[in-house]
Amino acid sequence: MRNDYQHITVTPISGALGAEIGNVDLAADNPESVYDEINRALLENQVIFFRDQDITPKQHLAFAKRWGDLHQHPFMKGMDEFPDILEIKKTPSDKRNFGGGWHSDQMFAPKPAMGTILYAKETPTHGGDTMFANMYLAYDALSDGMKAMIGNMKAVSSGDNFKAAGGKTRKEVAGDNKSMTVLDPSPTEKTINAHPVVRIHPETGRKALYTGGHWRYFEDLTEGESEPLIDFLREHSTRPEFTCRFRWEDGSIAFWDNRCTQHFAIDDYPGQTRIMHRITVCGDEPF
Repeated sequence: MRNDYQHITVTPISGALGAEIGNVDLAADNPESVYDEINRALLENQVIFFRDQDITPKQHLAFAKRWGDLHQHPFMKGMDEFPDILEIKKTPSDKRNFGGGWHSDQMFAPKPAMGTILYAKETPTHGGDTMFANMYLAYDALSDGMKAMIGNMKAVSSGDNFKAAGGKTRKEVAGDNKSMTVLDPSPTEKTINAHPVVRIHPETGRKALYTGGHWRYFEDLTEGESEPLIDFLREHSTRPEFTCRFRWEDGSIAFWDNRCTQHFAIDDYPGQTRIMHRITVCGDEPF
């Protein structure tokens, strides 16, 4: 346990990233110094977890707004009363979960999400964990030659037609999960964008490998030419020594930094229900 925090406790859960935060009730009217320490813990650990929380949608929104404006998913319908909250739901009749692949949220947007705050409303008796990967470590572990080669490259990311799904659209894939509603994005919303392969975190100044499942190809290269390097970087970025795994319980909250992490929702709970409330916080254009 870290002992240099005055208001909260911070207990790392792995050697790579991730820490459980204690001694805080997110439904309470906490002083600003508590949120300052939560922000520090996020920057130091990339993803932080809270247990045994009981918050309303309004309290969830208020907590998220402390870190910036809120982002609505262009492809997925939010809750009727709270459109900034996406209810991620899988029931026993659904054949596929949401988020079941390594990715960074909204990587396909002109300004991808800074952070994601996920609140567990109903969890399976077993299974349904989420894995996280530290993209600082993934970058640091590359050879000097690879760092030089990719240092000025950009990758094009798409919010639809995923290669891992055989090129199917979100609506086609959604046929396996009828508990969530897929939308057609606004014609004015850009859902295919290019971002640096190596990005600099705007708050820590550290370099991170900025990869994920939304990648399609590298700028100035064809998809065929891009594929071998994309495959290598994706596999490299999720090596076990870069990861942690979080087991959800009802009332758990995870808050992760999309600028330096990837995550993967494990789909290993057939016949059970899992319901989560997700808010994403707007970010900046990667550089």
